[in-house]
Amino acid sequence: MKKLGLNEIRQKFLDFFESKDHYIRHSYSLIPEKDKSLLLINAGMAPLKPYFMGVETPPRSRMATCQKCIRTGDIDNVGHTARHATFFEMLGNFSFGDYFKKESITWGWEFVTEHLNIPVDKLWVTIYEEDEEAFEIWKNHIGIDPLRIVRLGKEDNFWEIGIGPCGPCSEIYFDRGEKYGCNDPDCKPGCDCDRYVEFWNHVFTQFNKDEKGRYTPLPNPNIDTGMGLERIACILQEVDSIFEVDTVSYILNGVAEKADVKYASDNADQNISIRIITDHIRSVAFLVCDGILPSNEGRGYVLRRLLRRAARHGKLIGINGSFLAELSSRVIEVSKEAYPELENRKEYIEKIISIEEDRFHETIDQGTNILNEFMDDLKSYSQTILSGEKAFKLYDTFGFPLELTEEILKENDFTVNIEDFNRYMENQKNMSRSAQKSETGVGWEENIQLDLEHINKTQFTGYDQLTDESAVLFILNNNSPVNSAKAGDKVRIILDKTPFYAESGGQIGDKGRLFNEDCEIEVFSCEKTKELYVHDCIIKRGAIEKEDKVTSEVHRDSRYATARNHTATHILHKALKDILGQHVEQSGSLVTDERLRFDFTHFENISGGDLKKIEEKVNEIIYNSLPVNVEESELKKAIEKGATALFGEKYGSKVRIVKIGEYSMELCGGTHVHDSGQIGVFKILSENGIAAGVRRIEAITGQNVYRYLIQMDDMLNNIHEIMKSNTNNVIQKIQNLNDDYKSCRKELETLKNKLMKGSLEDIFNHKININGINLIRHKFVNTDIKDLRSMTDDIKQKINKAVVVFASVNEDKVIFLVSVTEDLLDKVHAGKMIKDIAAVAGGGGGGKADMAQAGGKDPSKTDEALALSEKILKNITI
Repeated sequence: MKKLGLNEIRQKFLDFFESKDHYIRHSYSLIPEKDKSLLLINAGMAPLKPYFMGVETPPRSRMATCQKCIRTGDIDNVGHTARHATFFEMLGNFSFGDYFKKESITWGWEFVTEHLNIPVDKLWVTIYEEDEEAFEIWKNHIGIDPLRIVRLGKEDNFWEIGIGPCGPCSEIYFDRGEKYGCNDPDCKPGCDCDRYVEFWNHVFTQFNKDEKGRYTPLPNPNIDTGMGLERIACILQEVDSIFEVDTVSYILNGVAEKADVKYASDNADQNISIRIITDHIRSVAFLVCDGILPSNEGRGYVLRRLLRRAARHGKLIGINGSFLAELSSRVIEVSKEAYPELENRKEYIEKIISIEEDRFHETIDQGTNILNEFMDDLKSYSQTILSGEKAFKLYDTFGFPLELTEEILKENDFTVNIEDFNRYMENQKNMSRSAQKSETGVGWEENIQLDLEHINKTQFTGYDQLTDESAVLFILNNNSPVNSAKAGDKVRIILDKTPFYAESGGQIGDKGRLFNEDCEIEVFSCEKTKELYVHDCIIKRGAIEKEDKVTSEVHRDSRYATARNHTATHILHKALKDILGQHVEQSGSLVTDERLRFDFTHFENISGGDLKKIEEKVNEIIYNSLPVNVEESELKKAIEKGATALFGEKYGSKVRIVKIGEYSMELCGGTHVHDSGQIGVFKILSENGIAAGVRRIEAITGQNVYRYLIQMDDMLNNIHEIMKSNTNNVIQKIQNLNDDYKSCRKELETLKNKLMKGSLEDIFNHKININGINLIRHKFVNTDIKDLRSMTDDIKQKINKAVVVFASVNEDKVIFLVSVTEDLLDKVHAGKMIKDIAAVAGGGGGGKADMAQAGGKDPSKTDEALALSEKILKNITI
């Protein structure tokens, strides 16, 4: 048996099936391209479902891949067992109506025995108990001892998910030896002990299951096999755990070195943490590489959860500060041969991880302190379950993941009320959905009442012309077809052909009009679904009927303004790469006739100097009047030419290449100018961050820049008038005014401090003594929390054994502050005390033992709340 490295095994597998005339496809992205049922790719066959279902035609009837996968269903077991992982690679060969069982089994056996050199006496196979065809192939064609062919039932060896394609499967097992067994003389594959390891499953999809549970043969059966790369590496390298495989152990050793600890020591918890970090950083690096960014939902939440879980376990084993970005370089180093995109995006991957980890350290410190207070409260009341409300507050207000809350609670023998938490989470989602619905409305395409499948697609003629003669196919009123519409009606009209560009690729739909002798119709937008162009209209004059002929006319100025902005986004994209680095990728855009918005991946604020360089570079390309040429090409050829394909964008087999001189070349279906000089001028209006690692630039071009300059000129004239200045001295006058303001503010602050000190003496002199504790309390009006804190600090410097309770009424609210001197911290807890006080005024809050603050909703109860402080202290003895 050859002791092959993981990378060698992968390459051998792909080379072997290439020799069997298989199309070798590079791993698909972890983001499913056409499968809304999946959050992330979790199996080798998942990206190939359209081929198995016959919805799409595969590039070849035989394929083989090594697919990167993410599964988080068993995340709690990761690190605790030898085999669980969130990231893994799945080797697979597939047949779409080509070869079947005999070839699949024969090639599988050939690869395992002749190329991996696994001894035949170490191999067993299982088949579905009723699959006589598979039994005959294994027994007579392969020649395996029938005693080593184990028949198993449906639960083990029949693949099906609900209704649809399904079939029996056959699995190849490796015998690890008696020392891993259960000492049962009948022990064989199917036993629950650790002796036999399944490593390659061959699924024979040969039936279709209907709603009544009937199985009918498929006319073109398929083959779907899957072999876990890490699992077969364990077998060949003769190790017991995936964490001991060469590439994975290299990452694990990096974790141990960083923590300055030894792996496989007697410290079980430490070993678990090292394994968790090792697994999670593999997932994190690949997720970020595929364009996923940390967020609080969907794929971004999976990434954030894994990254933060790894960061916390780093803390648990003594790693100080951020370390995951540095560790990701080990993932890249051992995986870049198979996944060169990791090396190409190394800087970007490390930056995104670094930003998120730094943010988490801020979150975890704050959240852990609050959670510790919650646990102290539970202990004081002899409780063991944290309320869902408090867990949700940690999540919603402080960004503290529920999983982390559960993990820390579990380590301290507490649990959380999950049902309660989920109720709060669902309420928040409902509010979010309602807000979104009120802002955007319901997507019309889902509610359109037409059998769209049987309608010929609209012919788009708008690349070459702005007017056309069209026939009305359908008129939709409230998404239902009608035969006619009259003046005043707001309708949607589907035409047989149109020059109107439909909203897509970030570019808004065209505006314009439809007209004939009998009607005038304003088109204020155009959308597309299933290749039908749907014009949002209002009938201004006359009436329109189905099958009428109309002239379709796009608003010329609006189209040209939009084209200027769209071409400018392509130039901007390239300029950002040139000035900020090749890690920059477009992550979203909006192109209208008024402005452009461009979102892109970048890991830090852009300096004013770099922003100026970007703007200058775009304008340089504009002033050079470079030709803008558009050509159609096959997708593969376009990529080979160097055209930029936007990450996550779906392209057909035919694509449009938009080339701006020799400067920029992108795949794009939008409308553009013919010469960069037609853009006129480019002006950046704003630049800011919108998410971790994502920045946004908003800009204008052409006549909109001229209008902007007019507005700026008017504003400057107004400033001159107000300041009674001219262009030469206006800046100096504003600076003088600002200096005077600062001086006045400083003087006001000095007077305010003098008044506060005088007031403080009076407050201090009215202290009362309760059981040896000095209680100092007072109600203020319109005093901010910063000033309240300052006064409590002054008091605590003058007196011992003191509790200061302040309140400030500000219009319809009240704020409370409780501060305790150090010599009373073993008796009085400010955070607990303030909760009771604020509750009187309908509020809540908390804090540490020495200082806490809270808010109240009912200022009329302020005096009653302050009075409660005396009652609380009467129950304390020092």
